[in-house]
Amino acid sequence: MPLPRRPYVPVDLTDDQRAAAAESFLEVMGRRRSIRDFAPTPVPRELLVNAIRAAALAPSGANQQPWTFVLIGDEPKLRARIREAAEVEEREGYGHRMSPEWLEALEPLGTDWRKPHLTDAPWLIVVFEQAYGVRPGGSDKTKHYYVRESVGIAVGVLLAALTHAGLATLTHTPSPMGFLGDILGRPENERPYVVIPVGYPAPDATVPDVARKPLEDVLVEIRSP
Repeated sequence: MPLPRRPYVPVDLTDDQRAAAAESFLEVMGRRRSIRDFAPTPVPRELLVNAIRAAALAPSGANQQPWTFVLIGDEPKLRARIREAAEVEEREGYGHRMSPEWLEALEPLGTDWRKPHLTDAPWLIVVFEQAYGVRPGGSDKTKHYYVRESVGIAVGVLLAALTHAGLATLTHTPSPMGFLGDILGRPENERPYVVIPVGYPAPDATVPDVARKPLEDVLVEIRSP
């Protein structure tokens, strides 16, 4: 049965207000960087929860919302287990699994198998994708559509919301990362998608001096003559 319809109420802004809002958002996102050195300064839980609430508003295939956000705070033993398992996989990856081309691409960024951010950041958000749905009772499976695309959009919203709140983040994807489901006790239909350490940058934090592609390299505009 089709869902009942309701009127959509648009945001009432002038063109100047829209332009100012777009410029403000661009300025905020221009400050987003991948931070690997976090300060121990506590971060209010409310900031994380509201960012997750924003992410959960993302569009998804057939509105199935195939995501789970696991929020981990001051849990040193659990964090240590996650870091230990991640570093086992990362050490193997850097030592044997990654191709020479991959290692060459990573070399300018200065990354290696050590992942102190997993225990240093005040919070971790582990995002899981729901490969399929499970009806109440756990017996029947529901097919999910465009899962990775949907979760990718939600993660983008999450990063934007955290950045807008003045927080530092990192997207970390140990490979493979099935250990996250085991450690966090997630059901079989959930697969780890990304780990996001969140906090404030350490006073001495640095980032690689990378350049972004200019607009003309990423924008293709098609207009009528």
